[in-house]
Amino acid sequence: MNSSASPDPFLHLEDVDSAGALEWVRDRSDRTVADLASGPEAETAYARALEILDASDRIAWPVLRGRHAYTLWRDADHPRGLRRRVPWSVLSRGAPGVDHPAWETLVDVDALAAEEGVNWVYSGTVVRRPADDRALIRLSRGGADAVEVREFDLTARRFVPESEGGFRLSEAKSSVSWVDRDTLLLSSPLDPGGSDATDSGYPRLARLWRRGTDPLSAPVIFSGRSEDVAVGAAYDLTSGRYTASRAPDFHTSEEWFWSPEVDPSTTAPHRLPVPEDCRVESCGDWLLLRPRTDLEVAGCTHAGGSVLVLPWAAIDADPSRLPEPVVLFSPTPSTTVEDVTWGRGRILLTILDDTESRLEAYTIPDAADGAWEPRPVEGLPDHVSVDVLSCDRLSGADAGGGMDDDQRPHPDDAVLAVSGPIVPPSLVLLRADGSTTTLGSTPDRFDTTGIEVTRHTAVSDDGTRVPYTVMRGPGPDGPRPTILYGYGGFEVSMRPSYAALRGALWLTGSGVYVVAGIRGGGEYGPAWHKAAVRENRPRAFEDFAAVARALVSTGVTTRDQLGATGGSNGGLLMGVMLTRYPELFGAIAIAVPLLDMRRYHLLLAGASWMAEYGDPDSADWDDFLGAYSPYQHIDPAADRPYPPVLMTTSTRDDRVHPGHARKMTAALEAAGHEVAYYENIEGGHAGAADNSQEARKAVLTYEFFRRRLPRRRPDQG
Repeated sequence: MNSSASPDPFLHLEDVDSAGALEWVRDRSDRTVADLASGPEAETAYARALEILDASDRIAWPVLRGRHAYTLWRDADHPRGLRRRVPWSVLSRGAPGVDHPAWETLVDVDALAAEEGVNWVYSGTVVRRPADDRALIRLSRGGADAVEVREFDLTARRFVPESEGGFRLSEAKSSVSWVDRDTLLLSSPLDPGGSDATDSGYPRLARLWRRGTDPLSAPVIFSGRSEDVAVGAAYDLTSGRYTASRAPDFHTSEEWFWSPEVDPSTTAPHRLPVPEDCRVESCGDWLLLRPRTDLEVAGCTHAGGSVLVLPWAAIDADPSRLPEPVVLFSPTPSTTVEDVTWGRGRILLTILDDTESRLEAYTIPDAADGAWEPRPVEGLPDHVSVDVLSCDRLSGADAGGGMDDDQRPHPDDAVLAVSGPIVPPSLVLLRADGSTTTLGSTPDRFDTTGIEVTRHTAVSDDGTRVPYTVMRGPGPDGPRPTILYGYGGFEVSMRPSYAALRGALWLTGSGVYVVAGIRGGGEYGPAWHKAAVRENRPRAFEDFAAVARALVSTGVTTRDQLGATGGSNGGLLMGVMLTRYPELFGAIAIAVPLLDMRRYHLLLAGASWMAEYGDPDSADWDDFLGAYSPYQHIDPAADRPYPPVLMTTSTRDDRVHPGHARKMTAALEAAGHEVAYYENIEGGHAGAADNSQEARKAVLTYEFFRRRLPRRRPDQG
């Protein structure tokens, strides 16, 4: 199957819901469940996984909006979840338990699904600020990216019917936000087969949609091209400014803006004078730039990965050029900014230093010529991952009136999630004065006694040092069954953090788990990512193979005891490991993968990723894509044996087409290789829509490795 010109014998499996394809799926999925999910050990593991996921002493991770903190809670009684909220005055005294009387249920997703006969999965909420009286609820069928949007009355705790003027959008990959009580900014492919969708299936138009009108007739304020990835628009409540963007590809965008208080339906925007590969954020009176390559502004060159801020007033005065920026961050070989969070009076930078997190804070000056002063962030532990969950910079703007200070967070308060590989997650309140208070911690979900966490580097083929973290469960010295995980794409960073199912189902059984920070990711900033895009993609594969070899050469494991796993772009990585480096692994688990790089751009959102991988319809196929596309490089088992494979995906994945996993499995079977296949009907790109499905997916993966990776190497008897 090495010729890209030969007909695709398994093309029919791309027909997602055809009777024949679904029969093929059911047959293999049933066999895999019967094999890997049966027996006392697998059943015990499933019960343990579900117990962890449904535990009532979990932290309900909050999003701050005005006087409330919002969250989604799933457990055994509510597998699809309760969208609920709790007053800030309660949360600020400590994370309330699941049965605390202050919890207020807004939407019972299970009840709604049962009432309407639809397998709804909650996909997010957009609250109208600062009144906090209405919300737009996003509901997905089976966990897909496409969502239905409905208006919800937060005071009456009910959906607003269309007969009463309620906003409602049918299923699509939409983006919506509030302008005022009766107006939304809408980016949606309202007619998926029409001209308002890009080739990738995302919005091509941004509209101003007014209550009571047909969204298709809403005035278009900004448009892109069909070959773009997507178009988006935003409105800043604090400044009255509209912004818009069009993304020619996944990593670039044109940024446009209107001056404050200008009607975008009657006035043309200005284009922001920044390169297309510069990321832009607007907040109040300030514009933030994060260039991906070196950027020259006002005669000075700023390195890719820098964080720069500029006053909007200067740009409004002269839209043709950028004023001299304030530099908040300049990258070093070991540091990069992963995230930026705005408060009203301060900005938080989440910085990765050799993949470990720290926070830096700066005051936001009152005037354009004021100083951005650093502010200390105290009390956070070392060697952890830190995520800023929420910061409500609008909490002081009380349109409803009558809130005491203790009823709402300070606009510079932030809630953080803090964890480490063997440190359970904690919910931490970072106050405006820089001090921290732990609001709650998740109990240990597995025994961490004897588990060691160490950091290492491997040397890739071109001499690049590649970081990896080893989590070694308790047990005797010498090689152990080991799972190596990687991703290596889209500038996504791999930060070793707490994973309860990994610990309970693998580490406590004397297993070893390794996370590799290969090129293509964001561990060391934009240059680390750019080093493995398009024709340089093999650098990511070489990095992962180098880590695999290092694990064997240093005695952590042996080839037969080494498993590898990854999903989505990491599934492509696993496909290449299987077809190009099979001699390095004893077993490989592949989840929701890209595997047919000849056709990936024709399937669902695939066209949006051509800046990352290349264009199969151009010379890119012959120059580099065709050299590694896993589906086109399957050798017969008699010529080149592969390690056993577990392939998993979801029927409702509308991002990475399940046809990739289906066709690869069929081709591996035809070539005589050992492959187990499981396709969850629900779950979208996450692969699971509720806790029971998540537990089943985890058990299949860990049980696969437990059975396929020998406990001892051959010379140990």
